[in-house]
Amino acid sequence: MNSIKLSYRTTSRHGYSVKFSPYYSNRIACATSQNYGIAGCGTVYILDVCTSQLRLVQQFDWNDGLFDVTWAENNENIFITAGGDGSIQIWDLGQTKGPLKVWQEHTKEVNAVEWCQTRNENFVLSGSWDKLIKLWDINASKSIGTFPGHDHIVYHVSWAPLKSACFASASGDHSLRIWDTRQTSQVLAIAAHSGEILTCDWCKYNQNMIFSGGADGLVKGWDLRNLHIPLFQLSAHKYAVRRIK
Repeated sequence: MNSIKLSYRTTSRHGYSVKFSPYYSNRIACATSQNYGIAGCGTVYILDVCTSQLRLVQQFDWNDGLFDVTWAENNENIFITAGGDGSIQIWDLGQTKGPLKVWQEHTKEVNAVEWCQTRNENFVLSGSWDKLIKLWDINASKSIGTFPGHDHIVYHVSWAPLKSACFASASGDHSLRIWDTRQTSQVLAIAAHSGEILTCDWCKYNQNMIFSGGADGLVKGWDLRNLHIPLFQLSAHKYAVRRIK
């Protein structure tokens, strides 16, 4: 079976996050920044995966770097990006002049945004360099919850697909934490890696299984009912694990 490699060059932008649309299996959004996110602007590219190419559908520019993107679960044209200026932008494919709404509460770069897949389709999470996690309602003008507790940068947030109101966060303080949106303190704190934890994701078929990846190059699996040792540890990477799915 021959494989086909498709690519799209983002010129002066460096890619940070790419997500498939939950509505169109061939559509992706890619969040990018100039100068590796240190300075300059950001662009999100909407691309369709075609037979012989990645075709640009639309692009949206922001005046600071963009580090993450998430699609709406209830509208095929809406997506959200995380900005280096501490802002979160809500975009509509049908409106090219600028974002529909901008939330500005984080005081430092926003690393992660994720749209809720359970309980309430209007909920969005964000994680930032300011060590905070915030909960948003797409219809509100400000956050509806703030979750302090991490002692370092929050690199990633991930909604639990099988547990209503539950989410996880990965941080530079070496901890993987489990939260409930109905309370502001974490439910569990897992000393998952010896260094910074950069990413996490849930098993879609087992509500007690979660995975973490870190600056130590390791991927680990955890059972929330027994956190004394990981379920497994994968050690093939030579460098930091930035994303797992």
